[in-house]
Amino acid sequence: MIFAEKLKMERKKKGWSQEELAAKLFVSRQSVSKWENGQNYPSIEVIINLSDLFGVTIDELLRSDEELTKKVIRDGKKLAYPKLKATFDVLFLAGVVLLLIKLGVLALNKLTPMDITLFGGKLLWNFGPLFLMVGAGIGSGILKDKYKKE
Repeated sequence: MIFAEKLKMERKKKGWSQEELAAKLFVSRQSVSKWENGQNYPSIEVIINLSDLFGVTIDELLRSDEELTKKVIRDGKKLAYPKLKATFDVLFLAGVVLLLIKLGVLALNKLTPMDITLFGGKLLWNFGPLFLMVGAGIGSGILKDKYKKE
């Protein structure tokens, strides 16, 4: 049984109209109609709510329709992308901050009689920002290419 048929059957078991189900899900009646006619699929959040409303497992709803299963997997990957992208952005910014601190300390040491020593040694301050920025840039590029293909 495909998702559209399962949805319609479960809705009728409850004795609800499309409009009543739509109100419970906070969507339009037209959305419910499209789902029941196989013209469109709901988001994963709606599928979870349907599972709760009908008292069936998400697996029962998803396994009934291969296309819906693929859509949920695609949606899940899209949700993961911003989190991974944000991680690479933070790493890049950390590299920029370390570089700016290094340049600021160098400027202060050259322009004033101060002699500030950076904690962590020269290796960290000379190559740390470079590794962070280049690594984040490469990771972000790989991530972008991966999600562009899918």
